[in-house]
Amino acid sequence: MTPLTRVEGAHPVPRPQRASTSLSTTGVVLVLTLLALYMLVPVYWLLVSATKSQHDLVTTPGLLPAAWHLGDNLSALFTAQDGVYGRWLLNSLAYAGAGACTATLLAAMAGYGLAKYRFPGRETVFSVVLGGVLVPATALALPLFLLFAKINTTNTFWSMFLPNVVSPFGVYLARIFAEASVPDEVVEAARMDGAGELRIFRSIAVRMMAPALVTVFLFQFVVIWNNFLLPLVMLQDEHLYPVTLGLFTWQSQTSRLPELQTLTLVGALVSVLPIIVTFLLLQRYWRAGLTAGAVKS
Repeated sequence: MTPLTRVEGAHPVPRPQRASTSLSTTGVVLVLTLLALYMLVPVYWLLVSATKSQHDLVTTPGLLPAAWHLGDNLSALFTAQDGVYGRWLLNSLAYAGAGACTATLLAAMAGYGLAKYRFPGRETVFSVVLGGVLVPATALALPLFLLFAKINTTNTFWSMFLPNVVSPFGVYLARIFAEASVPDEVVEAARMDGAGELRIFRSIAVRMMAPALVTVFLFQFVVIWNNFLLPLVMLQDEHLYPVTLGLFTWQSQTSRLPELQTLTLVGALVSVLPIIVTFLLLQRYWRAGLTAGAVKS
């Protein structure tokens, strides 16, 4: 035996615990599978139900497909009540698109200012913003209604647009991303070259923060799209309804008009498509935004 192969006196090498590792992996896979089923089964039920006729919907098992009537259901959906569902979709796109764009711009400006400028009370302002994150939106619906009622702007586009242009969570994310993505040296170099503060923000900071701003936009877009309580207390004209409130009104009438049950299910399926398309188009920037600032240099 050569000196290189002698093992006398050497410490024993611990053997990998493959059994416990395999058991742990199996447990994790099982839990994730159950969670995936918990989330996907309702989606599957909605997809199957949207393809059924009204008779099949109440006479066949919910998870089993029946005769294919999706085309007829879609045609009935967009022609019912003079095509009011299409109006609800456009309203949701207007509220969510305009609100998310404005909220993202304001969050970027506020987050950049809190990250790059030193002024008295900066941390106090940021603490107030963090406190705003903890306040549930449902708690603000009634006070907002009273405020808009004072200036006679309830049941208008502005009563849905203005409350959604402020996003404390977006300001929080924008500050974190601005600190991580916009180096102070770059800002100082731009100032030395004669660039103004607005130009630095527009030409440099916004581009460096772009992935993070896409994340803020997506979060705010989904929040506004799924909002239900605010339009419920603000709007009375059904032509101003977003799709969430419109489907609720149909669902509340199914005991009197059973055919609205099928339209409600198909409408719920169609209402998910804009969010899926938005995520697919912006997922590359969204992933980068989620990981930005995760590691400090």
